[in-house]
Amino acid sequence: MKQFLLFAVLSMLGLSSCSNESSKNESTLTDSTLLSTDLVNNPRTANGIAPEDLEAMPTMEFPDTVFNFGTIKEGDIVVHEFEFKNNGKNPLIISNAKGTCGCTAPEYSTEPIPGGKTGVMKIQFNSAGKFGFQNKSVSITTNSKRGIHVLYIKGEVK
Repeated sequence: MKQFLLFAVLSMLGLSSCSNESSKNESTLTDSTLLSTDLVNNPRTANGIAPEDLEAMPTMEFPDTVFNFGTIKEGDIVVHEFEFKNNGKNPLIISNAKGTCGCTAPEYSTEPIPGGKTGVMKIQFNSAGKFGFQNKSVSITTNSKRGIHVLYIKGEVK
């Protein structure tokens, strides 16, 4: 009986110290990881970019991000040029562009596009082995405010 009481008392002490420790850790964790609404509402400021620097960042503005090539025969190759403008103050740099599959190939300049200037993203779709409705995309990685831009090329292959 004494052993049982001793075990019960030690268990109670152990459990209470665990619960105190965990609540202490939760409180410390919560206090040290609070985010201000500014950081949540503007993730760029969370990366340390000041609002005035954000204003100067390059942009990549497309008049249209979707091209419908209509109906083509299997084996045809479609090429479309998407024009864009950098409306920012700093040069726009395209670091990568990748299609959803090997049938969709982007072509672009690796030279920086100065603020106020235009550029072209050329996309080629090879319909060899494709049938039916096609909807392909190209993801473009840049240093713009938005970061990643997506262009679409779609149509039907008969």
